[in-house]
Amino acid sequence: MEIDAWVWWLIGAVGLGIPLVVTAMPEFGMFSVGAVAAAVVAALGGGVVAQVLVFVVVSVALIAVVRPIAARQRAATAGHASGIDALKGKQALVLERVDRSGGGRIKLAGEIWSARAYDVDQAFEPGQQVDVVEIDGATAVVM
Repeated sequence: MEIDAWVWWLIGAVGLGIPLVVTAMPEFGMFSVGAVAAAVVAALGGGVVAQVLVFVVVSVALIAVVRPIAARQRAATAGHASGIDALKGKQALVLERVDRSGGGRIKLAGEIWSARAYDVDQAFEPGQQVDVVEIDGATAVVM
């Protein structure tokens, strides 16, 4: 009993899908889609050359299109700060005098924070706007 070429392409597609799941490398998924496209060509009666060309063209096209989109998405996601890192660079309102000793209070992102001045010579009075330079434990360092 002879197995049709399209069945071999589908077996190849499944075989390429396994490393996709195991390694989470999307390139294997793109090769798998190329194999499915080649299976369609084989089922429609296309020759071996046409099958291989469709496999290569679809796989390469997917890699050329999807990888740059995924890289841009990954870069955009990596740029988003969260937690205390998201507070750096934000402006805050001084509620109690802030100086280097660290006894002051600010309103930052809707919450009251203890604060100290970044510079020894700086002091900020209530009502002033300050910039958060860093977060040191539960204290905002401002300037």
